[in-house]
Amino acid sequence: MTADTFSSATDELRRPATSPVPRIALVGAHGYGARHLDNLGRLGELNLVQLVAVADPRPPAEGTLPEGVATFASLEELLAAGPAPDVVILATPIQTHAPLALAAIAAGADVYVEKPPMASLAQYDEVLAAARRAGRLVQVGFQSLGSHALPALDRIVASGEIGEVRGVSAVGTWVRTRGYFKRSRWAGKRSLDGTDVVDGVATNALAHAVATGLKIAGAEKADDVLSVETDLYRAHATESDDTSVIRVRTSRGGVLLCALTLCAEEQTAPAVTVHGTLGRADFFYTEDRLTVTTPDRERTETFGRTDLLENLLAARRSPAGAHGLLSPLAGNGAFMTVLEAIRTAEPPRAIGAGHVTWKGGDDDAHPVVRGISQLVRRAAAAQATFAELGVPWARELETEQPEFTVDGFTVNGREVARGNDGRRIAPTSSSRPYLHPVRTLAGTVVTDHLPEDHVWHLGAGVAVQDVDGVNFWGGRTYTRDAGAYVWRNDHGRIVTVAADHDGNVRTETLQWLRPDGTPLLNEQRAWSWAAVGSSAWRLTLDFTLTPNGPDPVTLGSPGSNGRPQGGYGGFFWRLPAVDGPRVWTASAEGEESLHGAVPSAAAPWLAWSGTFRQGEPDGGRATLVFLPRLGPEQPGDPWFVRVAGYPGVGLSLAWEHPAVASHANPLHRTVTVLVADGLLSTSDIEQLITTLGETA
Repeated sequence: MTADTFSSATDELRRPATSPVPRIALVGAHGYGARHLDNLGRLGELNLVQLVAVADPRPPAEGTLPEGVATFASLEELLAAGPAPDVVILATPIQTHAPLALAAIAAGADVYVEKPPMASLAQYDEVLAAARRAGRLVQVGFQSLGSHALPALDRIVASGEIGEVRGVSAVGTWVRTRGYFKRSRWAGKRSLDGTDVVDGVATNALAHAVATGLKIAGAEKADDVLSVETDLYRAHATESDDTSVIRVRTSRGGVLLCALTLCAEEQTAPAVTVHGTLGRADFFYTEDRLTVTTPDRERTETFGRTDLLENLLAARRSPAGAHGLLSPLAGNGAFMTVLEAIRTAEPPRAIGAGHVTWKGGDDDAHPVVRGISQLVRRAAAAQATFAELGVPWARELETEQPEFTVDGFTVNGREVARGNDGRRIAPTSSSRPYLHPVRTLAGTVVTDHLPEDHVWHLGAGVAVQDVDGVNFWGGRTYTRDAGAYVWRNDHGRIVTVAADHDGNVRTETLQWLRPDGTPLLNEQRAWSWAAVGSSAWRLTLDFTLTPNGPDPVTLGSPGSNGRPQGGYGGFFWRLPAVDGPRVWTASAEGEESLHGAVPSAAAPWLAWSGTFRQGEPDGGRATLVFLPRLGPEQPGDPWFVRVAGYPGVGLSLAWEHPAVASHANPLHRTVTVLVADGLLSTSDIEQLITTLGETA
């Protein structure tokens, strides 16, 4: 640009700010700033804006800007050159947003700032206060909030088409290369030269997922957020997180679970999902696409989008002012509360190299965390963090009840099982104590919990779907009136009130609580364990259920409520994925033959063998043998067996008819499980059972 051209451009910048066409200055012309240049060109052709200046230490290439646009090295120089532009757009590094916004506001300009708005909650409060004092508008560049799908989604939820809202989740599986984090000094940094940056998957790359999820969950201001939990990890050699779960509890009692990664196998369209009792609505915000799924149908519609700069210009003309903004700074308090939680959290934990595969080379190389796409979906479905899922690279959870901490069960010096008090389980999954992971002596994991297909399946333990009308199984409830599974607010929980761990025996006193917290059942539970030979061990569960009040308590199941072959409830063991599964007894084999069969003296056990893949890259061969105690006080409960749909084994307390627990006749059951390495034969099993002796 010649001196004469610069002079005339500066004169243009000095035109009075009362010009009918808003005068715009862009700070940051590269990266996302290039998109703003394109948009400003579009709006300029419509005579809606006039780009008067660009500030960037690296000016745009010659011929990029319209004739007459002044260029400066900084916003400070730009503002010193003449009257402030009507609007200043900030497409600059995160750590510069607050000081630049304050300077623009002080000069009398309205501001459009790219996401995230600021690098700390303190900065946010300072800029918000300055804007209010000066009467200036500040729009935050969460472009998804301009989507016309959002009001359409509001109407769908209000209509009851997907039923009552159970929760909101945001899922993003993206790919970012080494080169992505080399594009600038601040990329991948939590701080730079002592200044907060807070780059990361949730605060920058997939920040739209968080902001859109918060909007849909009804959390806009800081007061709308009750708590934020962070679970942060990284596979890249960065300071910031690239694979994380953020769980937000709102003041309205809702939950937003954001499961996000930049380390996927391939990039997919991110989505925010509203989970309802009758269906779900998925908003693919980068595409403005909304899919509504109910039992009757699935429909998809693509919507338009209001440009946020146009929206800011309209708000400047409107008496409503800031109330007309689609992404006002004041409406980003909830997002900034999330960012602050990430900023103040412990640095993200590195994901071990053994769980990461690198693809591509040089700056195009990108890490793929093993199984991350499924883990992200599981986290969203279960409203759980990676740590709560028990992912092998995740951090250890701190117990919420140290007085009831479940020490690991050890056999021959090896930990073979670990207890979970269940208090972190989502209420709709009927939180309860359970064992997971359970391992063979060689280390093969033979339980699963929070699986994607049924997130309320929890390792090995006790669960019943209908206890005097209360669901202690989790998920939907099968009712005779509906003749179907329905979501109801009927979920109870089982809590530990006393526990003792002595040698190879753990005893627990538990209470089964109604949704309102009042006790319904008391339970005495005992786990015991011991070696059985050199490659197997046995785990025995003994439990007794007694009413808390004077009246008997009825224990039912979908089967007792009219669903054929649906009599699950009682002892239940959820298995992980198993290759080549074999399920058999001494007299029959296969799911169809065994499901509903009753253990007997001639066929007292049920075995399951195969290659178990939970936590094992190549799998581990193992056999489980389930052996209930039979006798006058413990009648044979039918086997509940699932192989094709999902892998699980249980003993049904109420196959077709409910069971009853009373003070005169408490419900008492005992079952032993043999956990063995390798694929056992029937004769191997019979020999193991013989060695059990009285311990079975």
